[in-house]
Amino acid sequence: MSKRRSAIVSGAGLLTGIFTRLVSEVQKRGGDDGDIHHLTTPEADGLWGQIADLIVKDRKRAKNVFQLVVDYDRSLKDSIRAGHYDWIGPSITGNHFPIGNEERGQREISLRLFHFDQDIELPDAIQEMGKKGWRPATIRTLLALGEANPELQQQFPIIALGSVWVGPDNCSYIPILNGDSDRRCLRLVRFKKGKWSRHFHFLAVRK
Repeated sequence: MSKRRSAIVSGAGLLTGIFTRLVSEVQKRGGDDGDIHHLTTPEADGLWGQIADLIVKDRKRAKNVFQLVVDYDRSLKDSIRAGHYDWIGPSITGNHFPIGNEERGQREISLRLFHFDQDIELPDAIQEMGKKGWRPATIRTLLALGEANPELQQQFPIIALGSVWVGPDNCSYIPILNGDSDRRCLRLVRFKKGKWSRHFHFLAVRK
């Protein structure tokens, strides 16, 4: 990060706006000028760190929300082709992943990537989504995200828990977008019990 102050941060108007909003929020909570002055004392050093953590965490959360138009009438094959993937799992077909009952026409939907700061079991991940008003996305929604934001899967693997295929081995498989700096892949990963790595991101749709 550059040692020079950001042009945005150095703006007096922005700093005044932040301070005014901070004072207003403190007053709403029953605070007074003494609480604001407390921020300038050495005892508040830890509090500044907490505030910074909250700002960065909330910004990361906001960056993981997307508005996309999904064409559910487009075939799975055409949706895959539109994503320009370098490798595609051979079992990812329209027969194995039929369209859902509610997936019709073109719809603008809200998507969110859930990322947990710990290893997590899939039922727990789904439960956490539901608590916040989201449900697991399907493969067609996953493909829409991959088409619109191809660079995401090169940063971390993205799973759509709303689509499941039971293979000839009687094991359940779910679709995933992943890759690296050189290529992007669409493949299936076997549903397994136990905790999944914190590296995974789970795609969800607003209920």
